[in-house]
Amino acid sequence: MNVSVIGTGYVGLVSGVCFSDIGNKVTCVDLDETKINNLKKGIVPIYEPGLKELVVKNTEEGRLFFTTDLSQAMKDADVVLIAVGTPEKETGEADLRFVEAVAKSIGENLDDYKVIVTKSTVPVGTNRYVKSIISEHCGHENFDVASNPEFLREGSAIHDTMNMERAIIGVESEKAGDILTELHKPFNTEIMVTDIETAEMIKYASNAFLATKISFINEIANICEKLGANVIDVAKGMGLDARIGAKFLQAGIGYGGSCFPKDTKALVQISGEVEHDFQLLKSVIEVNNKQQRVLIDKAIARFGSLSGKKVGLLGLAFKPNTDDMREAASIVISEELVKQGASVKGYDPIARETAAKVLPQEVEIVSSVNEAIEDADIIMILTEWDDIKNIDLEMIANLPSNPVLFDGRNCFSLDEVAKYNLEYHSIGRPSLI
Repeated sequence: MNVSVIGTGYVGLVSGVCFSDIGNKVTCVDLDETKINNLKKGIVPIYEPGLKELVVKNTEEGRLFFTTDLSQAMKDADVVLIAVGTPEKETGEADLRFVEAVAKSIGENLDDYKVIVTKSTVPVGTNRYVKSIISEHCGHENFDVASNPEFLREGSAIHDTMNMERAIIGVESEKAGDILTELHKPFNTEIMVTDIETAEMIKYASNAFLATKISFINEIANICEKLGANVIDVAKGMGLDARIGAKFLQAGIGYGGSCFPKDTKALVQISGEVEHDFQLLKSVIEVNNKQQRVLIDKAIARFGSLSGKKVGLLGLAFKPNTDDMREAASIVISEELVKQGASVKGYDPIARETAAKVLPQEVEIVSSVNEAIEDADIIMILTEWDDIKNIDLEMIANLPSNPVLFDGRNCFSLDEVAKYNLEYHSIGRPSLI
């Protein structure tokens, strides 16, 4: 099958590469000429394990192409995927200007039947809106629109696509459903065909529920600290119940990234537009905002003042295996540390360049764990990268500065930390002093 993907951001590039790897001819389109030229050379603009290798492989094998020419990309396409950004407006709603622009361009270049599929996360009703824009600019309705939301986790997106748990396909015609079902069959996954509005809602509902699990376990963690319980064991005990499950019950310093913060706020906005007050989701967002500050609160409670303290931040990206800094807890934490008068060094194995663009200029970005902690009074673990989880605790305990370790991701067991003369504060567990 011939597939065109409009937008070479995270979703578009990963989707295009994976569709090509299962045997389709895929052309990825982007207005950014520099990005397209780099992709042709195998230079990938984002960090995602396995992505660069698949770009090179499928380009060399003649299944994957990159262009800035939308008309060329659409010429022989059976399916056209819209995968452009839908950034958050100040109101919390999704900004659809890029989707609108792409729909207009598709309409101007649509001369025969195609299925136009939205991969971008968009409010319920957007695909109907896209259809009206395309129809207005092509002068006919010899096409179908469809919703096919993505459920990728940054850091494991290639694996998640090639081993997808389900494919949600929202269509308004049997023909479009058959084409998209055929496109997804090689993934050997559960295929669910619905109406368009339901597919759009499934994406928002899924992300909102996962965000709710995270905020819930973080609230439980905060209670555990006051009661002397251990949230790690509480979460394990909860997860043994098949109705609950163990995933997304890892207490920490909140969620971040490109999806959960944006989608939860957008769903609150969508609900408000139909006069529904989504109180639960509003609380989820509020809890997460507070949780991103929890290490700051612990440090102030411990030291009284952070003025003049030297702080080493370990991990800056919002999660491991990505360089994505969107809504990362490190932004909130570093801004507050600087405001409090602390001296801050930050380390991340991958996200140093992206971090330097968004963290306060007062934060010194360093290239190793040792540089970040060598003279620190306070060490804060913000992202559970492998090289951070494998830090030598004895080395930290023997540092001349005698640092206090605040672990925002519960990287170490209390039994392991107790072997060393190290003051240790984590999330939802008793402190070791």
